Amino acid sequence: MNKKKVVSLIVRYSVYGLVALFFFWAISNHYFDYIFSESTTFLLLVKQHLQLVLVSSLLALIIAIPGGILVTRKSFRRAEWVVSNTVNLGQTIPSLAVLALMISILGIGFNTAVFALFIYSLLPMYRNTVAGIDSIDENLIDAAKGMGMKPIQILLRIELPNAAYSILAGVRTAIVLNIGTAALAYVVGGGGLGVWIFTGIQLFDNGYLISGAIPVTLLAIFVDYLLRLLERLIVPEGSKPPQEL
Repeated sequence: MNKKKVVSLIVRYSVYGLVALFFFWAISNHYFDYIFSESTTFLLLVKQHLQLVLVSSLLALIIAIPGGILVTRKSFRRAEWVVSNTVNLGQTIPSLAVLALMISILGIGFNTAVFALFIYSLLPMYRNTVAGIDSIDENLIDAAKGMGMKPIQILLRIELPNAAYSILAGVRTAIVLNIGTAALAYVVGGGGLGVWIFTGIQLFDNGYLISGAIPVTLLAIFVDYLLRLLERLIVPEGSKPPQEL
């Protein structure tokens, strides 16, 4: 096991340990009482939060990855600069500003929050798709052409498998960011666990604040872990970085 992987594991499990300590501290101070006393409301907020993340991430997945593949084709290379800078705006503009802009167009509610999250999560997926495909050795592509493979075969059998690690890393980053950013959906009436977080801030009530914040944190860690497992299952061994083998 190399030093880079050791450091990565130490940092990761240190964060997990701190989260666990904070979790037990919150329980000992009865900050989770609202979760049990208002369990129906809590489950509704969790459901809303998951819906926000799932719908916005799925929309970004449908647009960003095919878009990233498209601009790596020779016929569309000239459009890469325009598309990349347009997508980059979603991350350049602060998330609250994006929500404010969407309110003026779509009003308040679930749809506004989903669209804002969708815009905010496009860049990681798109950028990693382009970077993953561009990083493939040209000699590998030339060898595939020499074997008589058609462009679609090269894409499906050579480019996508070799770029899978990078693409999935972008998807993981976007979804985990979405879980945290979805708390801001409260600002536009989109629901989610942000309702309790902002209620706690407004009322100076740590019970509401932590009952909303801790589940968001745990959800992000859990989803990140699941997506890492998915990477290990999907990505070919030869395409993984040395520390992942």
